[in-house]
Amino acid sequence: MTVKMEFEECLKDSPRFRAAIEAVEGDVSELETRLEKLVKQCNAMLEAGRTYCQSSKSFVNGLRELGCHLSDEPTMGDCLEKFSKKLSIILLAQEELIENTQKTVKMKLQSFVKDDVKRFKDARKEFERSSETLEAALGRNAQAPRGKPHEVEEASQALTHARKSFRSGTLDYVLQINVIESKKKTDLLMAMLSLMETQAAFFQQGHQSLTELEEYRKQLGNEYTQLVLNSARDKRDMEQRHGDIKKKDESYDESILDFSPDAASGIAIEGYLYKRASNAFKTWSRRWFSIQKNQLVYQKKFKEQPTVVVEDLRLCTVKPCAEQERRFCFEVVSPSKSCLLQADSERQQQGWMSAVQNSIASAFQDRREEACSPRERCSSVSAGTINLCMGEQKDYKALEEVQAIPGNCQCCDCGEPGPDWASINLGITLCITCSGIHRSLGVHFSKVRSLTLDSWEPELIKLMCELGNTAINRIYEARIDEITIKKPHPSSPRQDKESWIRSKYVEKKFIHKLPETGRGTPLRRSSARRHRATTQEKLIQRPPIKPKPNRATLARNTGLTPTEIMNSIGSHKDEEEVEDLSGLHPGALLYRSAALQHFPVMADALAHGADVNWVNVAEESKTPLIQAATVNSLAACEFLLQNGANVNQADSNGRGPLHHATILGHTGVVCLFLKRGADYNKKDINQKDPITIAVDSANADIVTLLRLTKMNKEMREMEGGFAQSGDETYQDIFRDFSQMASNNPEKLKRRSADIKTP
Repeated sequence: MTVKMEFEECLKDSPRFRAAIEAVEGDVSELETRLEKLVKQCNAMLEAGRTYCQSSKSFVNGLRELGCHLSDEPTMGDCLEKFSKKLSIILLAQEELIENTQKTVKMKLQSFVKDDVKRFKDARKEFERSSETLEAALGRNAQAPRGKPHEVEEASQALTHARKSFRSGTLDYVLQINVIESKKKTDLLMAMLSLMETQAAFFQQGHQSLTELEEYRKQLGNEYTQLVLNSARDKRDMEQRHGDIKKKDESYDESILDFSPDAASGIAIEGYLYKRASNAFKTWSRRWFSIQKNQLVYQKKFKEQPTVVVEDLRLCTVKPCAEQERRFCFEVVSPSKSCLLQADSERQQQGWMSAVQNSIASAFQDRREEACSPRERCSSVSAGTINLCMGEQKDYKALEEVQAIPGNCQCCDCGEPGPDWASINLGITLCITCSGIHRSLGVHFSKVRSLTLDSWEPELIKLMCELGNTAINRIYEARIDEITIKKPHPSSPRQDKESWIRSKYVEKKFIHKLPETGRGTPLRRSSARRHRATTQEKLIQRPPIKPKPNRATLARNTGLTPTEIMNSIGSHKDEEEVEDLSGLHPGALLYRSAALQHFPVMADALAHGADVNWVNVAEESKTPLIQAATVNSLAACEFLLQNGANVNQADSNGRGPLHHATILGHTGVVCLFLKRGADYNKKDINQKDPITIAVDSANADIVTLLRLTKMNKEMREMEGGFAQSGDETYQDIFRDFSQMASNNPEKLKRRSADIKTP
């Protein structure tokens, strides 16, 4: 025990003793104040700890419940379950820490203040009382008169008794001082040591619990890193899709007209339509229609059972209905009943009608695949007529010729074998899934047609044979090896195919970028094609095009090697004319390649943003369509028209493509332009229209075509706005001219000198 004060000093009661007493009393008083404050703080800490533990328990229970909710996601469910268990163990250890702190710190400090300090205070009071008694006895003893012995004796006895009492109290007080000084150290040290041991035990237990999860945490960290990468990629894809959708027309009806017969949900198309009731009131109701399982159904609410409108789409047809006062109406007719429907827009009306027709075709195709071999068909489907098992077979000329092109036996975008759909402006074949996605892009990107269900004009078949999947993929997938995006396969989800197709044709992510410098391989025109352009070169001397020095080379633009380019156009160098098209910007490249009839280069120019109606100021403001017309290329004209070329755009002489085709006597091209709506009344700067030019050149076939078109239009105008586009004789004549232009063009060189102007 440390001796704070010596007992001999207390008997002397010297000023030094009194000063020491005062110092000790001040220390004890300060210690008491600080201990009381510390006890209050400890109590607040314990209460806050209990509150924290209670809140943490609620939090852990919430984690456990969330884990049960996410049990279908193994990673999240397992993670939450393990972590909640470990946190529960740590919380139990923390509660134990709080209870031990309560016992070892708070109770010990409170006991020191209440017991030891109290005994010190009681001893001090006794010391002060005996000190005052001694002072009084000393005073009385000093004041006792010498002449009064009895008073002196009483004073002496009182002083002796007071001194005895003072010594006893002083000794007890000094003892308490020494005791409290010694116990202050031991009690405080024991309390702090117990607190640290309890804290160490708590943290050690928590560390041990979390160490058991170390391997799992590392594994989870790796999964988290991968999830972050996947999330970033998904976010980028979603932002891309978000941007694609924002670029579309904002009307909601156009975003749902995507026919998908092989959708996982079994719903080929769905959306809102108005339906006219069959009762006497003929009321119109807005319902959610869908085509699923070869049936047309609708429902008012999501959970109610769908109402079947047409039980079997193979037994119905669809047609527009212009007799109603309402707009955008069409009728689905079956043997037992008809259903009158109304869309929100003309485009939605056409989309639904097309979807119904495609569903009818798809239903028959599924039926044929179940009952017949791929080359045998027992039904033919048209826009309004269905012939079942009558021994009629579809003309497969388009399918056979187009699929015979290298690369066309598989879908251009996903590789599914045996595609029977096509994009006529791109010149590629597609499976039915990819064709639906192409249709959703809009006709300004892709025009979809069936190779087996639709009628094919000869020039369209010829155009499809000039291009093909291999040539187009060399353009639109030129950089596929440089990009991490994986091309979909036939079994890929529809979302992956749609994302790929939009990236490929809309955003054009995979085409070669146009470098700023470089020289290209000369483009050559074969002697056979040079011969077809002889007439034009005699009539019109074409000045050379001024190349742009900062544009791409032809070889890089097309993705072809120089050998492939030369072999594709001509095989003998001495029979070729070499024309260098390197350095041309896309518009000029389209213009020159149209004259050379090089379809892959034309497609490449359009892919790089060429204006299909680009005007060459250096050559009388002529367009690529005029170039294709002057070389008598039906397929090139068809390609440009399918990609949006203006059939009536005139040059600086006021002559449109029809004028040039008429001047050069290209009857097949004239027939094509007339079918595509060319203006036969348009006059050039010499005030001559195509009919006058044809009469002057004595071309009987062209005069016949022009006059027949003019007469047919006048008859339709007399019959009113709802007349058909032409009678059967008119259509037959144009069909015959188209067949001749594609198969026997030499028969269209007939001339007559006795044709008179009407």
